[in-house]
Amino acid sequence: MKTIANLLTSLLIAFWVIAIAIVAIQNAEPVSLRFLSYQSIQIPFGLLLAFSAGIGIIGMAFLLPLWGLSSSVRGNSTLDDDPEFFTDD
Repeated sequence: MKTIANLLTSLLIAFWVIAIAIVAIQNAEPVSLRFLSYQSIQIPFGLLLAFSAGIGIIGMAFLLPLWGLSSSVRGNSTLDDDPEFFTDD
């Protein structure tokens, strides 16, 4: 079952990488980001998209273990504490 989950995850990631590559190729003109009064240098849209995707992936890689730690502190689920779930008749 874990093999199927890994395969589906790999297919989903491959789909998004291909989609990002297609959008990046079709939009090769330089853009600059503006936030409040700050403005970045002009870089190609594909490079900006790749950086954004990379930052998102790295950010989630750091956040997922933190979410796992917070759920283990609170208790994983009520099924672990329910004594009548695993009773023998």
